[in-house]
Amino acid sequence: MDAIDNKDLEVASQLEEQESVIDAIQEKKVPEPDKKSLLEQLNNLIESDATDIKEQVETLKTRFYRLYRQEQQAAREAWEQLEEKAGEYQPVTDEIELQFRHILDIYKQQRAEERAKQEAEQQQNLLRKENIIAKMKEMSESETADVTADIQKMRELREEWKLIGAVPPTEVTRLWKEYNLCQERFYDLVKINNELREYDFKKNLELKNAIIEQAEALKNKEEVVEAFRQLQQLHDEWANIGPVARELREDIWNRFKEASTIINKRHNDYFDQLHAAENENLSKKQSIIERLKEIDVESVSGNKQWDEITEKVQQLQAEWRTIGFAPKKQNQQIYEEYRALCDKIFTAKNAHYKELKDQLSKNLEKKRALLRKAEELKDSTDWKSASEQLRKLQQEWKETGAVARKYSEDIWKQFSEACDHFFDRKKQAFQDTRSQEKENLEKKKSLIEQIEALQIGDKDETLSQLKSLMGQYNAIGFVPFREKDKLQKRFHEATERIFDQLHIEAQNRSFDAFKEELEGKDDNALLGDRRRLARQYENLQQEIKTAENNILFFTAGNKKGNRLVEEMQHNIDKKKQVLSDLEKKINAIDAKL
Repeated sequence: MDAIDNKDLEVASQLEEQESVIDAIQEKKVPEPDKKSLLEQLNNLIESDATDIKEQVETLKTRFYRLYRQEQQAAREAWEQLEEKAGEYQPVTDEIELQFRHILDIYKQQRAEERAKQEAEQQQNLLRKENIIAKMKEMSESETADVTADIQKMRELREEWKLIGAVPPTEVTRLWKEYNLCQERFYDLVKINNELREYDFKKNLELKNAIIEQAEALKNKEEVVEAFRQLQQLHDEWANIGPVARELREDIWNRFKEASTIINKRHNDYFDQLHAAENENLSKKQSIIERLKEIDVESVSGNKQWDEITEKVQQLQAEWRTIGFAPKKQNQQIYEEYRALCDKIFTAKNAHYKELKDQLSKNLEKKRALLRKAEELKDSTDWKSASEQLRKLQQEWKETGAVARKYSEDIWKQFSEACDHFFDRKKQAFQDTRSQEKENLEKKKSLIEQIEALQIGDKDETLSQLKSLMGQYNAIGFVPFREKDKLQKRFHEATERIFDQLHIEAQNRSFDAFKEELEGKDDNALLGDRRRLARQYENLQQEIKTAENNILFFTAGNKKGNRLVEEMQHNIDKKKQVLSDLEKKINAIDAKL
């Protein structure tokens, strides 16, 4: 790709600080167009019929090459970050930039042709005005001038002079001096009658007095810049009016100059004040930037802190909008720094609320899952297990964070209704259970009384009656908890009396009683008993294994430990007998299942 014209870039860089369009973008936040849009604007501009588009073209060029440099810099930084680089960095060819430069070349050619045309016209105008001066000079130096005819010719030449356009700037002063000198010589040297001469001077005096009055009135005009512009127009009109009487020339010129001095001073003072105000605005904006820099977004977490920061930034932004422009050289830079700080803060805020929104969504999904589990458990009759699970779900609900406000009330209502439904059912069930337990208590008391009243007769018949009563007793459900132990003790004493009288061994009666208990239990109760006995069996096995390992330390060449060894062995044998009983009970449950 061809290198960019350094002069173009330098001009674009200088105009970047002065561009009024960019100032408008800063204050109004107009979106920055892209390069393609700027290319289209430039193409449309040079094809238009506008006569003076230089400022607009320079503005578009500044904005275009600012974007172009940013893209080139970004491309180079991306290349520098590559781990593997093939040779030196080669700038990326930008087809839009080539088209833009081509259109600029066309514009430059048009401008050059226009300047050449203007210079040719100025040279032509110079020749025409020099020709007029030559004619005036000839008239002012003629000794045989026709006064009446020459005055009319002089006026015609002056009118022709006014209609001629611009001349080369370097010739303006010389031409005016020669033009005015010829006029003065004409009126001084040409022998005209006093009436005509005085009439001409009088008319010129009236015109110049009117100009002076207008100039003096401008000092009270509030729009200082507009007053200065109108003063320049008055000076142009003054230059095109002929002379006045010699004795009045200095006084009338001093009056006009005095009025002009006042306007010029007001104009200079206005811009001095404007520059001072711009410097003050710069200081105020720098103060706002420093206060923005003090905001540490890294340490902010909660919504309340973000609300406080947002309010503070909005106050600073409102204050910024009340401040006028800073000096143009600093205005662009300080605005970009201000905009970057605001963007950094609000980008961090948006990230926080996005993260919060994501967390609220995750919490909502968690609570919906908890709700589904609660809905599954609300009709359960496994009161103990379901109660534990629901309490665990309630605890997890509390530990789960908040959800979006629009879902919060509804999902909590559904969850609490599911929990309340279960616990209301449980409460009612336990009320029914307590009534049943009281009824069971009375039934069991009646059976115990029958066992206590049982008379010993034939051993088999008596044992059969006892087992029948025990079976009926075990088939009855739960009794109130505080009556359980006392009732069981009474039942045990009553049955043991019969067993003792029938001379039945404790081990057999215990196993028989166990089997009788099994008759009155459902599968869930049997499975619960089996799990309990299996845990006891496993624990007892581990205890026996540990005891057998310990006894080895006392039998290895230690005769004094025989008594202790005997006690340890006796305990092991007792545990093995219990282990055998547990195995029989487990087998009995398995047979029942």
